[in-house]
Parts: sequence; C-alpha cells; structure tokens
Amino acid sequence: MLTLNVPDWVNRYNYPFHKYEDIPHEVFDKINELLNKKTCSEPEVSILITAWNEEVNILRSIASLAHMETEIPFEIIVVNNNSSDKTQETINALNVRALFENKQGCGPARQTGQEHARGKYILLADADSFYPAKWIDEMIKTLQEKDVVVVYGRYAFISEKGYSRIKLILIESMKNIIVEIRKFKRPFLNAYGLSMGYHAEKGKKVGFIRSNVRGSDGTMAYDLMQFGKIRQVKSPKAVIWTFPRTLQKDSNFYKALLNRIFKELARFPEYFHSKMKYHSPRE
Repeated sequence: MLTLNVPDWVNRYNYPFHKYEDIPHEVFDKINELLNKKTCSEPEVSILITAWNEEVNILRSIASLAHMETEIPFEIIVVNNNSSDKTQETINALNVRALFENKQGCGPARQTGQEHARGKYILLADADSFYPAKWIDEMIKTLQEKDVVVVYGRYAFISEKGYSRIKLILIESMKNIIVEIRKFKRPFLNAYGLSMGYHAEKGKKVGFIRSNVRGSDGTMAYDLMQFGKIRQVKSPKAVIWTFPRTLQKDSNFYKALLNRIFKELARFPEYFHSKMKYHSPRE
C-alpha cells in the first residue's frame, strides 16, 4: 500500500542527532532496556546488520528493532565494516552483538555476521532503515512456508528536501511493477539486503561474496534457489522505511527517475527469458 505520509512510528525513531556526541545517555538507556527484554542468547532468528559510517543511523535502526512485537526469540548482530566515524562507539553503547570486518563490502561483512549467527533463520537489515513492529513475524511466517528458502520484503522512502512523498511514490510504483514482472523468471533480482531473510543452514553452506562488489544479496538469493523458492512478503505490516540515499546519488529526483526508467527499459526483455546464470565473483 502506497501512502502520502511517513508513518508516525517512523518519525518516533528518526532522531534529530547529527553525530554520536549528540546522543543523550537516556536514549541509549531506553533502547537497551527494551533490547534486554526482547533479545536472547538462544534465538530462533538472527537479525544481521552491516554498518559503514552510520554512527547515528544505526541508532535509529536498532531503536525500531527494539520495539518488535513478537514472541519469536531473536538476536541482533551489527558488523562494523571498517567505519572511519564513531559507528563503533554507537554500537558499543547498545546491547547488541558487535562484530568487526575490516575488508570493505557488504559481502565480506555479511559473511562475518552469518558465521556468528545463532538463529535458525537470518534476516538481513540495513543500518539506515526503520522496521515495523511486526516485521519479524511477517518475514518468518512466509519463510516457514513449504519449499521457501528466501523471502524479501517491500520498502518505502522517507521524504527529504527535493524528494517529496508524491515524487517518491512514483518511483515506488514503478519499482513494484518491475518486482512483479521479475518474480517469475528472476526473483533473485528482487532480494535486497535491507529486508531479506533465508534459512541460516543453507546460507552458511552457500556463503556471501567475499569481495567489495554490489549484489551480494542477490547473489546469495540466486545461489539459494537450488534449495527452494523465493517469495515476496506483501503484508503492509512488513513494509520498511528507508532514506532515499540511493536516489540522491543521481544529484536530483528527475535525474534519478530518468536513470531508472532507461535502465529498466534496457533490460526489460531479459525479464521474460528463461533463468540464466547469475555471474558474480565469490572471492
């Protein structure tokens, strides 16, 4: 469901801090109080987050996860991917499992995280995203269906200057259409690490890309298809919210929109072909 307004629960965790020193101790205390009640050492689910220079964003993400409404035991693992800011200080102040990976890239960082994961299922989350209270339940419910080995959720963008919700809804609508087309032949292209889940045993057997290239999430999803199916979690209760940083790399909204239109038009015919080998380096 597309909405013109960012939900109130997202704004609740979108703290106005700009750096680690701005964060009051009371904020950490409140989040840790919830984490102590909800996370455990013998989890069924391991939530894995990689963080590179996210000293404030990681606080927001963890705050939303600390408010999960679930009976499923879970843990949160945060892998500092060689940050140069005070991401490590923020992680150290939170009651989560903290790891460090100096080899740059989501693949190496996620591999480090999953090697230490204790859960039967692994959920990938982003350091700059916000997670609704039922996210775990909805993701795991679909992941537990027969023959399903990978699940991916939907996401929406938080409005910022130059990127109003009306503009962002246009991109989200286009994205949702492409997702529906790709799911028949190439569902692995829909799996993004900001909201993705898989069976830990199978994931550890396959492993993540161990080099700094894009697509470690999609490659993992593709490799896991040998064990089962990939399914989208469509429940509105599982929609996460994230900042439009990927769009902002294109300097303005209209350039971001046009770049995505041209990109999808160029590869659109491929979505109707039989599945082909998804090449990506493993080391």
